[in-house]
Amino acid sequence: MSSLLFLIASIILTAWLSISFKIIERFGINNLQAIVYNYTVCVITGSIVNGSFPINSSLLKQPWFGWALVMGACFIALFNLAAYTVQKIGVAVATVAYKLSLVIPFVFSIYLYNEDATALKIAGVALALVAVWFTTRPGSNEQKGKKVSRLLWAMPLLLFIGSGLLDTMIKYVEQAFINPGNQDAYLITAFCVAATVGLIILLFLFITGRQKFSGKAVLAGIGIGVPNYFSIWCLLGALKGYAGNSSAIIPINNMGIVLFTAMVAWLVFKEKLSATNWLGIALSLGAIALIAYG
Repeated sequence: MSSLLFLIASIILTAWLSISFKIIERFGINNLQAIVYNYTVCVITGSIVNGSFPINSSLLKQPWFGWALVMGACFIALFNLAAYTVQKIGVAVATVAYKLSLVIPFVFSIYLYNEDATALKIAGVALALVAVWFTTRPGSNEQKGKKVSRLLWAMPLLLFIGSGLLDTMIKYVEQAFINPGNQDAYLITAFCVAATVGLIILLFLFITGRQKFSGKAVLAGIGIGVPNYFSIWCLLGALKGYAGNSSAIIPINNMGIVLFTAMVAWLVFKEKLSATNWLGIALSLGAIALIAYG
């Protein structure tokens, strides 16, 4: 039961991250600053949960330390890549690229951990790819009148590969190194790397006068950072609770995020959902059922 609650909490908290950026856009808050402050808040939140700031010289000897460095760099790179893709190409393309990445950890879970690739699971993942596409299709052509270079179209591909590999990395680290005693230390280290990289970039932008400090971005960072920390924390808990079945949990997690975000956008932000979107939502439910019981 607790594992299911971890999974549901991960879905809701991760969906909030997408929803919060809709709010940030409406208030004209600087995306980069909000993202960087969010990671700083993640470090503070994790330290409170852990009871202390765990980063010290002894961590250099931990077998997971290198993975935490890579994951932290991936966190901030993918957040900014997603924002760039949305701005230059469109939110639909960015969402599709991000959520279709569920197929990468699915394949790796089958290959690395010899998990069962049942016909129902494979059918569910295939249906999930179709469902994500339909659910995130815009009501009108976002790209009408826009000229997008071939180079820019490499951005969704990078987002697809990066997101899939990040999910795969989270599963690998959880399986190989993480336990209740070091989970917070690992997460705090990864978020600290992301915050440090971001703060260095911001400092350069402030010094060169390209950006000015935004108090609203700090508030946004707090609103994003606390849920962000617990979204990964809960995902690790769900993976640990459903050990041996990550080929199902990660796709279900991603599909749940798409479904929950779409419903909140419809109910709260009054975004219109087309018949194609509703078809995608229906297919999402079917995909989740196939993967879960496959």
